[in-house]
Amino acid sequence: MLRRLYKFYRNYHYCINGAIIGLIAGLLLVFAGLLRTIIILACVFFGYYIGKKLQSDKDFLKKLLDRILPPGFYK
Repeated sequence: MLRRLYKFYRNYHYCINGAIIGLIAGLLLVFAGLLRTIIILACVFFGYYIGKKLQSDKDFLKKLLDRILPPGFYK
């Protein structure tokens, strides 16, 4: 049974993930309102961007902090 569910998910993972994201976004709009939802989504996308950059470039955070803070400040 579990193997069949995994196979189904593997075949339709974009649709399933999209539906889950749509459900979460809809619930946020209903319970939090439009402005709060936009702020939450902006934070989620910012976190995704940072995570993706960290995955591809391990020194990304050090470079980012060097640009924002004085050099050597975070060490």
